[in-house]
Amino acid sequence: MSYLIDGHNLIPKINGLSLQQIDDEARLVDMLQVFCRVHRKKVEVYFDQVPAGRAGIRRFGMVTVHFVRQGLAADEAILEKISQLHQSARNCIVVTSDRHIQVQARAMHAGVISSEEFSIQLTESLQKSSEKSKSQPEKLNQDEVEEWLHIFRAGGKHIK
Repeated sequence: MSYLIDGHNLIPKINGLSLQQIDDEARLVDMLQVFCRVHRKKVEVYFDQVPAGRAGIRRFGMVTVHFVRQGLAADEAILEKISQLHQSARNCIVVTSDRHIQVQARAMHAGVISSEEFSIQLTESLQKSSEKSKSQPEKLNQDEVEEWLHIFRAGGKHIK
């Protein structure tokens, strides 16, 4: 199951994010990377109104970012992606609060959730990840263990 997200539709629904922020898109991508790690899902996020020369596709781990060229809306790009998937569209969830896009996505057999609902899931994922990182101490790999053992045996004389 993968998610197709209208990024600029989602940003205002997330506490602490605003379309007025210079780094709003990058911050959303960072949050989506955590979501992907927690849920083991793939995400494609679409941002429209991209200045000339910035359009294109970039990958950040399990997050694929589509910077949609000016003159084309993220909604249109998402619907185009769903239509290309044909029967596989059933394996996608479209994240948008635009009712017109929700209706069209459902007509093509894609799942739909609102940006408000997804923002709750995203926030919960961020909290889970934060709690997990606090509760689990960092583990050393075998080389690091050997290096520390060497240092302790030498009485700390060989610290690099």
